[in-house]
Amino acid sequence: MKLKDLLELNITEFSEYPFLFFKNKTFTNIQIKDFADRFSHGLLNLGIKKGDRVMVCLPNCPEVIMAYQGITRAGAIIVPVMYMLHPKELHYIARNSGAKAVITSSFVLENVEKALEEIPSEPQVIVVDVPSNGTLKNFYDVMVEGNSTLLDQVMSDDTAVILYTSGTTGNPKGVLLTHKNLYSNAENSAKHNETERGTTLGVLPLAHVYGLTVSNISFLTGGSIAVFSHFDVKEVFKAIETHKVKSFSAVPAMIYAMVSYPQADQFDTSSLESVGSGSSPLPVALLYAFEKKFGAKVYEGYGLSEAAPVVSAHRKGFDIKPGSVGIPIPGVEVKIVNDAGVEVPLGEVGELIVCGDNVTPGYFQNLEETERVLKDGWLYTGDMARMDDDGYLYIVDRKRDLIIRGGFNLYPRDIEEILSGHEQVAEAAVVGIPDERMGEEMVACVVKKPGADLTEEELLRYCQDHLAKSKTPRRIVFLDTLPRNGVGKILKTHLRKTAADIVTQSF
Repeated sequence: MKLKDLLELNITEFSEYPFLFFKNKTFTNIQIKDFADRFSHGLLNLGIKKGDRVMVCLPNCPEVIMAYQGITRAGAIIVPVMYMLHPKELHYIARNSGAKAVITSSFVLENVEKALEEIPSEPQVIVVDVPSNGTLKNFYDVMVEGNSTLLDQVMSDDTAVILYTSGTTGNPKGVLLTHKNLYSNAENSAKHNETERGTTLGVLPLAHVYGLTVSNISFLTGGSIAVFSHFDVKEVFKAIETHKVKSFSAVPAMIYAMVSYPQADQFDTSSLESVGSGSSPLPVALLYAFEKKFGAKVYEGYGLSEAAPVVSAHRKGFDIKPGSVGIPIPGVEVKIVNDAGVEVPLGEVGELIVCGDNVTPGYFQNLEETERVLKDGWLYTGDMARMDDDGYLYIVDRKRDLIIRGGFNLYPRDIEEILSGHEQVAEAAVVGIPDERMGEEMVACVVKKPGADLTEEELLRYCQDHLAKSKTPRRIVFLDTLPRNGVGKILKTHLRKTAADIVTQSF
């Protein structure tokens, strides 16, 4: 159960076939293995040893997958990083992880070089698209032939990846994920979803655990991936038509972009049967709109970095319950508990906790946070949820996003679902801001659809028609966009400050 085994087993079972499509290039599974083997020997020649950390800061491209397989074959640890991070964020991750090398591209090289300033034992920099010079090494120049028996030194419980969280509540934490965590989650996800062989779309960042798992599943199932350096809705439709894509994984922002794209009917999407949605809640209205427009199912699921990442998902051939994130995948056990850690009755809201081979052993050099979230073998997710009689999970909200107004608990997602159902609303996110009288007040941050002339008063009346008075937002603020991280998750920490500033200025 090691990451390098994914590619070995793929070749043994499926022989050579086109594994990766990127722009006008095609790479077979055997070509990927050849590059990965030679890159792993190159890392060893550079002094990279078992357990050393290697940052990969790249947009999606073939070299990401080659690097991941090469790093793990050298016995080193992958540190995937979103390429659009600020140099200060990159600096923190490089310093905290103790990275010995950074793999990047000319697109972000300037930021990477700034980030590595004032780091003791500055990491070696390997660039995929710049010639080697005195300080930089070209990715392909690093590759050398070598004896593969030197690389068979990794155990399934060894750390494979350190994945840094988005850091919305402070400095990012390095989530440790072992080979067993990632391998078992990919294997059980494939079983749960009955993943068929075919071409899928690599629109999710490979630097995010969700995107990484999609590529791992493709190795297991003999699938192919059409990789995109960034999400481009027109190119996505082209790829669906060209490769006869049956299914792929996305986030709600991507699903919304597809539904909203005015030229969607110019492409043949008849092959598309389903889309998996994760990373953040999918509004029910958006689910229905996608299914109506494309005749394809949307299977919403739930996961988090600390669970490598998939915890639950809808299954083909089983009921889809809009608003639910499906049932736990094989090998994953869940409970809903109260603040004392006692399981609550079905239907009641509590914190979701998770157990299984997919659960992280903890955070890198952070015992305090590890002990806070891992108790008696269970991962405390910080997500509030409930379970129905059929075992379907419903994520109510993040525990930290809970709004306590006048002593009453209010869950933003309830209000967001109502707002998203308005015909002139493109997106909505509800946050709590400090209030002297009520403790917290609700503010809805709304993005209008193009051409909409919706006013705050009209939308407040709409809320009053659909919600109890206690659940109606105090204010509506209209924004051009909602702030998101690299995988499309709304950054509510940023929104709280924005909403508070706007509301304060209006008085």
